[in-house]
Amino acid sequence: MGEILQQFWLSTGFSAITYKEVIMLIIACTFLYLAIAKGYEPYLLIPIAFGMLLVNMPLAGLMEGEGLLHLIYIGTEKGIYPPLIFLCVGAGTDFGPLIANPRSILLGAAAQFGIFFTFVGAILLGFTGPEAASIGIIGGADGPTALYLTSKLAPDLLGPIAIAAYSYMALVPIIQPPIMKALTTEKERTVKMEQLRHVSKTEKVIFPIVVTIFTVMLLPSAAALIGMLMFGNLIRESGVVPKLAETATNSLMYIVTILLGITVGAKANAQLFLTVGTIKIIVLGLIAFSIGTATGLIFGKIMYKTSGGKINPLIGAAGVSAVPMAARVVQKEGQKYNPANFLLMHAMGPNVAGVIGSAVAAGVLLMFFS
Repeated sequence: MGEILQQFWLSTGFSAITYKEVIMLIIACTFLYLAIAKGYEPYLLIPIAFGMLLVNMPLAGLMEGEGLLHLIYIGTEKGIYPPLIFLCVGAGTDFGPLIANPRSILLGAAAQFGIFFTFVGAILLGFTGPEAASIGIIGGADGPTALYLTSKLAPDLLGPIAIAAYSYMALVPIIQPPIMKALTTEKERTVKMEQLRHVSKTEKVIFPIVVTIFTVMLLPSAAALIGMLMFGNLIRESGVVPKLAETATNSLMYIVTILLGITVGAKANAQLFLTVGTIKIIVLGLIAFSIGTATGLIFGKIMYKTSGGKINPLIGAAGVSAVPMAARVVQKEGQKYNPANFLLMHAMGPNVAGVIGSAVAAGVLLMFFS
């Protein structure tokens, strides 16, 4: 009887669990708490956290051989899920604010500075060029782009980079407001912007076609991300395939989010994740995201000055490509200081520009290091 009980005990995960796996389970449960109790981007954090929970269960083998999560992960590893997410984002996003205010492109571009600053920092810390490029892209606050680039350049770092990128996306409402407050004055935060001009349907239809042709011809390595983003937007704005647009913004988006999220979390294996290198990546990712937010705000202040005080510099924080989270944070912060302020649509311009900018930045890095 004792031998049977011993064999049973040895077959359980309790007998094989290590302190590192306990730490990862605590982190996973913390993420679940933030998602469920605090409402921090639950669509992202719940799948990621549960994938993290599952992969750190000893003896389950879900990321080994024919394990369920290992099979699902192939879509992430081969760079399939991230472009599909871009398709869904394009189908669910109105590019009108960017078309109505083309200057927003400058704010989106400025917010990508964090990517290249952190790339240099990662090189100085001893990471290789491809690894540094993959770490730097976290600064764009764009999980799918970070996954796509890392799967091509540094697949061994996919776990910590994915967790960092998606965590910072989910924590935008916590990370950005202190930076916004530190870099802008109360007078600047109260600026009420004029209503954007009306954008015609023709402009909205032509825009994704022109952007695709120009960007992909200029930077072929960005074709997968830019192409899917603009294709998604075209089916939205064409108005002749409403079922495709509806599927992309609802069913397909949620399906791919589940598959992508749970496999991202499943890369956070305790043995691979709890290392000095991972800590460096997490810290560098936070620096990258913070600098991207800061440079967007600084450029917003420049536009505030050059426009004679007509542009609220807070919209520069939306230049990172966490869409639409960053734009919502700008709206919330703006209304704190001026209840009559409605900055959401103004912030969506740089937010969309940031999505395009991060994809272009990924294409540039891919061109140099692939």
